[in-house]
Amino acid sequence: MITKNKLSKIIIYLFLLSWLIITGYPLIFLLQNSFKGNLEFFTNPVWSLPASFNLENYIHVGIGSGFYRYFLNSIFVCLVSVMIIILASSMAAYAIAKLKFKFSNLVFILFVAGMMIPIHSTLIPVYKMTLSLGLYDNLIGLIGPYVAFSLPVSIFILTGFIKEIPSELEEAAVIDGASYYKIFGSVIMPLVKPAISTIAIYNLTMLWNEFAYALVLTSSPEKRILTLGLFEFQSAYGMDIPKTLTALLLSVLPLIIMYIFFQEKIIKGMTAGALKG
Repeated sequence: MITKNKLSKIIIYLFLLSWLIITGYPLIFLLQNSFKGNLEFFTNPVWSLPASFNLENYIHVGIGSGFYRYFLNSIFVCLVSVMIIILASSMAAYAIAKLKFKFSNLVFILFVAGMMIPIHSTLIPVYKMTLSLGLYDNLIGLIGPYVAFSLPVSIFILTGFIKEIPSELEEAAVIDGASYYKIFGSVIMPLVKPAISTIAIYNLTMLWNEFAYALVLTSSPEKRILTLGLFEFQSAYGMDIPKTLTALLLSVLPLIIMYIFFQEKIIKGMTAGALKG
């Protein structure tokens, strides 16, 4: 006889299994069709397994089409931007949360207000500013806007974490002769690692998928990032669906791998944030 407790568990497991199939099948669809040729894709059912596991699409997309250049550009822009975001937001959050100065609350409010500004409403002024600085069609020109629009939410998250750190730890460090920089590096930063992991992965995901600023601020193929590369690849290989699906799979693969290895830190960061809230 099935008890009420067992029945509820069965229902939960069935729901989770259904959700896994719904969310996981698009990736399986990309994977199975990435091994097919164009003729096989159009002559066989799309859900059928490939006749053979041919790596021709991966070789063409990864090497022959120059797709790797877009991939490397995205890695450079995203990693540099995220490192700057972590450093700048953590320092600003520490100053707002722990260093009592006259306009600390006002500064925090201004940063939070930045979260309410629609990013795409600033395309024209950012474009003009980029031109005036001589950074148009330069990967460095993308880093500035990416960092600027990622700081408000990052500072908001980190400020909440840092405020919860007991002041006794800082006072003990001051008694030992530590400076503000020493306290920030040796006391604050190790304690906010869950929050730093959360904002790093959140911002990396957002920047990896960014399209509008990259489209406006770059023009030459050598300076295109991955999202623009996918757009151009789709235009060039619109009738070769397997190659397009292979490019899509390769573009999402880094995010999937990152989440697999860092999911524990993501969950810890979100859970800690919920408890502190």
